[in-house]
Amino acid sequence: MNPETRLAELGLKLPAAPAAAGNYLPVVRTGRLLFCAGTICALDGQMTHTGQVGREQTVQSGYESARICVLNALANIRAATGSLDRVERIVMLNGFVNALAGFADSPAVINGASDLLVAVFGEAGKHARAAVAVAGLPRNSTTEVQVILELKD
Repeated sequence: MNPETRLAELGLKLPAAPAAAGNYLPVVRTGRLLFCAGTICALDGQMTHTGQVGREQTVQSGYESARICVLNALANIRAATGSLDRVERIVMLNGFVNALAGFADSPAVINGASDLLVAVFGEAGKHARAAVAVAGLPRNSTTEVQVILELKD
């Protein structure tokens, strides 16, 4: 199934591709691999979720934040490749959760990103992953994700 059709079936729409917030590129291609810079949970320049899970945010709201991060990553992928149909498979997802010290449920939060990738790409969306709690993220974002994927020939 076409990933963009699947997004529409899920009631989701890709935002405009977020611009780089510094001296880096949103995506870098080498061979058939596409490395996506970290994306946070901002839509139209406005943060959707800020603060730490365990304080201002819950595991569930963090899960939703991670979904928005993935939508931003997908927008950058589409901008770089012209179509999400160019994705062969998602290889790796690195997820970061702005959380209180000792927070142990980062995997449950980053499941928001993983679940959406699988919903959009099916088996090709299953990936290796890291889910890490950190003391802070850019713009006080609740989550941030980085994606590495393989492109079709």
